[in-house]
Amino acid sequence: MAPKCGVEVSGVQLASCTDAEMEDIKQSIYEHGVAVFRDQEFSQEDHIRFGKRWGGIDINNYFPLDDDYGEIAIVKKEADESTNIGGAWHTDHSYDQIPAMGSVLVARDLPPSGGDTEWAHMGAAYDALPDDLKAEIEGLEAFHTADHVYKTDGLYAQTDMGKNLRGQDLKTGAVHPVVIRHPHTGRKLLYVNSAFTINIVGKTREESLPLLEKLYAAALTGDNQCRLQWKPGTVAIWDNRTTWHNAINDYAGHRREMHRITLSGEALAA
Repeated sequence: MAPKCGVEVSGVQLASCTDAEMEDIKQSIYEHGVAVFRDQEFSQEDHIRFGKRWGGIDINNYFPLDDDYGEIAIVKKEADESTNIGGAWHTDHSYDQIPAMGSVLVARDLPPSGGDTEWAHMGAAYDALPDDLKAEIEGLEAFHTADHVYKTDGLYAQTDMGKNLRGQDLKTGAVHPVVIRHPHTGRKLLYVNSAFTINIVGKTREESLPLLEKLYAAALTGDNQCRLQWKPGTVAIWDNRTTWHNAINDYAGHRREMHRITLSGEALAA
């Protein structure tokens, strides 16, 4: 999909893939950050069954859940709403002590055009950092939280989308290394994001911002970003350790509904 981010996989149906195909799928996602599968026959039951083949499923504390399939979060924007979920570069669940491994996102109801999703590869982002910046962030940790986004007085609560949220009384917070090693590939990854990273441990928010903003700017280069145009039957699976993503909000007046299962992860380490 891009020189350093994303891959499109053909010739496999996720609902019936073999164990060997499943291992190949996992490795491609660990390496490329996100994999896209077109023309899938993928019911809610298939979605849950496939998610469980990875291990555990994390239930999102904030998004509305499917009434009949509680493991599935509903990521939707109605035609009369202006704010979408995930409309900025971020990494899902970085505010958890053990962040989610990734997500399986299924297109269910798409606008006539627009609503693309972008990803950026944080291994390629780290590799591209100048040596002096790599030295500066070596051994640093950062604090992540979602309280300013999801709580009753948070960013989403002030929008027309806030009425759809759950769990607005929850408190979140976790500390992670600024640079982690991928638990399966060993690759170094930049692990901060502008949505949920608040400060460098040992520094105030104000003291941390110059370095964080330098990292955010350096993380987005032309060849480490890919962009997916959704079509009916499209499924995207991504690795939250390896990527940022951004849901583009450019379909005013139209409805968009996606179904997401969040895959359980493991503790992060430098």
